[in-house]
Amino acid sequence: MIHETDMLRNILLFSSLTDEELSLVKGKVRIKKYNKNEIILHEEDTNEYMYIILSGKVKVIQTSEDGKETILAMHKTGDFFGEMSLIDGKTMPATVLSVEDTLTAIISKDDFLCLIYTQRKVLQELLIILSSRLRDAWNKIQLLNFNNATQRLKMLFTILAGEYGEKNGEGTTLKIKLTHQDIANMAGIARETVTRVLDKWQKDKEIAILKNKFIRLNNGFIERCLQLSSRK
Repeated sequence: MIHETDMLRNILLFSSLTDEELSLVKGKVRIKKYNKNEIILHEEDTNEYMYIILSGKVKVIQTSEDGKETILAMHKTGDFFGEMSLIDGKTMPATVLSVEDTLTAIISKDDFLCLIYTQRKVLQELLIILSSRLRDAWNKIQLLNFNNATQRLKMLFTILAGEYGEKNGEGTTLKIKLTHQDIANMAGIARETVTRVLDKWQKDKEIAILKNKFIRLNNGFIERCLQLSSRK
């Protein structure tokens, strides 16, 4: 079994720390497991912890009054969430739900603030990661400005390629498993529309659905999407 210190060393937020510094971090965290489809944080909760994903995956969602779910973000191993409430003291802006069995390291508000005040390297990594998330949020706002469903999906896949893409000779494979409903909830369109557009893209050789259910964006797909975005 992987040692907790080794798990923390693989977290980007702590990747630059020495063994001694990591030992101090380890003393401030406790490990908690969540089962698949378990709610970790409710929207409007008063949160007192930051959660670091040691293994697994979660989604950040908002649900409308009529029950429609919108996926705001997907977090995987190495990501963290819940830090906003610790920084500004406000309630959670969305619900966090485990997509699969998920192991987390939890840090209390006092220990989180102690870390960023005393560990300059942690603070620097935190600022870089939060800046990256802000850029992603801008891209998603741009996505929602498209009225055409196909354009929205092209923009969404470009965003996903930046976060989950792995390039190879045939294109870029999105190393994340998403259902058509997940994609619809991220793009703000109907699931049936997602199915129709993806089927057409497969037929036109724009994308390929691999045996492991990952989606490969074939060569040239992202470049064409970026050209579309620049004309918007």
